Amino acid sequence: MTRRTPPRPAGLLALALAAAVWPLTACGGSGPVQPGPRAGVQSPSAQSPSNQPPSNQPRSAPSHSAPSHSAPSRPAPSRPAPSPEATGASAPAEGGGARREALAYVDAVNKGDLDALVGAFAEDAEILDVSRTISGADAIRRWASAEVIGGTLRVLSVVENRPDGQKLLVHWAPAGSSGWRAHYDFTYAGGRVARADLQYA
Repeated sequence: MTRRTPPRPAGLLALALAAAVWPLTACGGSGPVQPGPRAGVQSPSAQSPSNQPPSNQPRSAPSHSAPSHSAPSRPAPSRPAPSPEATGASAPAEGGGARREALAYVDAVNKGDLDALVGAFAEDAEILDVSRTISGADAIRRWASAEVIGGTLRVLSVVENRPDGQKLLVHWAPAGSSGWRAHYDFTYAGGRVARADLQYA
C-alpha cells in the first residue's frame, strides 16, 4: 500500500520568494542600498574652499642666486701735477708762490739794481708791456732804466702755474705813484725769464 505526502500550500512559497526580492526592487535597481548622508553633515563637494585640503600644485622654488656684492665704483684718483723739478722748471720760492726766476726780477726792481734786473732775463728775452714789445738785453736795459727803476713791485698771488712758467697777480707802483694791480705772465727757460707779458689786471 503506497503512502502519499500531503501537498504544501502554494501560498507559503510565494510569500517566501516575495520577501527575498522586495529589498532589490524597492530601491529601483540591483546592488545594496547606500546609506544617505546624515543630517547636518555636508558632502565634500559642498564644503567651502577654505575648508578644502591644500592644492597639490607645485610651488615655485625659492631663488638661491647669490646677492650682488660688487663694490661701488670709485672715481679714478687724479694724477698730481708734475713737480717743477720733473719738468725742468725751478721750484717756487718765497714771495706769494712765485718762482725764483720771477723773484729775481721782483727783487731787482725793489732794490733798484739795473744790472740784476737785466740779468734776470735771457739774452734774447722778450717783454710785452701792454701793447709795446721790448726785445733783447739792450732794449730791456733802456726800458727798465727809464720806466722801472725807482718803482716798487709786490707779488700778491699766483694766478696760474705751468710747467714752463706762471702767471702772477702783482701790485706795481712806478716812482711817485700809488700804483695798480697787474698780471705778469712769465715764461721761464734756462733758469731765467724768457718772456714777460705785463698787462693791467
